[in-house]
Amino acid sequence: MRTLDWVVFFAWLISLVSYGLYRGRGSNTINKYLLAGKTMPWYAMGLSILATQASAITFISTTGQGYVDGMRFVQFYFGLPIAMVILSATAVPIFHRAKVFTAYEYLEQRFDAKTRALASGIFLIQRGLAAGIGLYAPAVALSDVLGWSDRWITVIIGALVVLYTASGGIKALTWADVQQMTMIFVALIVSLFIALRALPANVSFLDALHLAGAAGRLNAVDLHFDLSNRYNLWSGLIGGGFLALAYFGCDQSQVQRYLTGRSIAQSRLSLLFNATVKIPMQLFILFIGAMVFVVSLFAPPPMLFQPSEAARAAKTEWWQPARENYQHAFEQRRMAAYALAGAIHSSRPDAKQALSNFRQTQSAFAASRRQALNIVERLHGGEKFDDTNYIFLSFITSYLPAGLLGLLIGVVFSASMGSTSGEINSLATVSVVDIYRRHVAPDRSDRHYLLASRLLTLFWGAFAVGFAAIGARGFGALIERVNIVGSLFYGGLLGVFVLAFFCKQVGGTAAFCGVLAGEAAIFCAALFTSVSFLWYNVIGCIVVVAVALLLARFQPPKQNESGGVHSAGEQNDACS
Repeated sequence: MRTLDWVVFFAWLISLVSYGLYRGRGSNTINKYLLAGKTMPWYAMGLSILATQASAITFISTTGQGYVDGMRFVQFYFGLPIAMVILSATAVPIFHRAKVFTAYEYLEQRFDAKTRALASGIFLIQRGLAAGIGLYAPAVALSDVLGWSDRWITVIIGALVVLYTASGGIKALTWADVQQMTMIFVALIVSLFIALRALPANVSFLDALHLAGAAGRLNAVDLHFDLSNRYNLWSGLIGGGFLALAYFGCDQSQVQRYLTGRSIAQSRLSLLFNATVKIPMQLFILFIGAMVFVVSLFAPPPMLFQPSEAARAAKTEWWQPARENYQHAFEQRRMAAYALAGAIHSSRPDAKQALSNFRQTQSAFAASRRQALNIVERLHGGEKFDDTNYIFLSFITSYLPAGLLGLLIGVVFSASMGSTSGEINSLATVSVVDIYRRHVAPDRSDRHYLLASRLLTLFWGAFAVGFAAIGARGFGALIERVNIVGSLFYGGLLGVFVLAFFCKQVGGTAAFCGVLAGEAAIFCAALFTSVSFLWYNVIGCIVVVAVALLLARFQPPKQNESGGVHSAGEQNDACS
């Protein structure tokens, strides 16, 4: 980056952190620190919820996903609007009226302490891992752009996040997220504009759409039902719908956002805002990746998008032959792309043959790039190598002018801060409310729990940095990995909340055993079948509910730890 880029980069980070510190003033009670005193308006909650998802992974990996695999990843979100409507009618009013700090606190009101502890533990495990992966994404990719060690980047991000999150709590990070999302929208529009401007003068926008479609990069909907296919209409509507229900209804990092609302109506509006914005936003980001792919048809893309691995591979004896093959394949593809654009533009009768030639050259080019990837894999002892996460950064560093590049790199950098701050805050909240206050140090002063919240924020920040630096390596497309990790646990959480909301006859022991059975079923599916990870959420939820209902039929009437009593007749009823 140039001098102006560095100035803009640091100016953006300083303004973001300063704004978060400023808006977080007055968070001097546990209620204000963890729930912002329930004063947040719907648009702030909505943008904060969106910012938690629109992490650096969204910029770095989703655009790369659109480049290499087209737009079919958007199907992952098709079930989200339905889930938001369901949660607005169920979870939002239930959690608000229960006057809880965490979703898992409600489980003790409904079941017992052990069920609450189990759900809290599951959340801490999966969200702790996700926080590390989310922090690792920009660190490893930005290390080549900034010239810094990826470990130092994780430390810097972690320190900045802890600074304003530990100081101002959820109020600080929510308002910082509002500023963050505003800039993300600006950055996305700029990125698309730059991609379209980088097209050759004789290639129109419509030509670009035709070329992207011919290469399979506009394949947004797949109607084929296939349990092993990660992204089709059915896995998105059903599996993605279950995942969205679990994520927004059972994950404290999301639940805590709408628990800060000044009313049930405001919290509902925040979820419905996401229901209308999320799919268009993801479609737009994937489309940017598809347009970057079209640019690469005419301007030679790097043989490898990760500079450090490319430099290492270039020193081997295999590099030069692979490079010559790559350059030849690129020239053949470029000529075929020009021919196809001309044939379509002039409606020539040979358009069908031009399309066939283009697809053949695209396959040959993909095979030549595969040779380069194989070189890196040979250097790493056969370990699979994927440079998808470097594609977007490679593009903007090549095409953006001074100043604008620094701003976009700053937005990518701070996007990781936004998602990580929400995760760390929710991890600290669950640790204090569901573990520390419930089992370790009950009946302490409000000031004591406020201090504990700040210390645990520091702890989870350090944990995320440590896991990012040590344990999150070797991941491919990170946007997929985060969702895979979540899907290993979300089905069990969703199942227990379905029982809590709708199956009033199920007691604590049956629910507890149901969650264990559901998690066992998910891990069996992951280890021993080829079923796509989106279906883990469906499998886990169904197993939890089925096992709990079965056990409830044989469970004797028993008073749970929260004081509720179930009659024998109630135990034998089905879900209501």
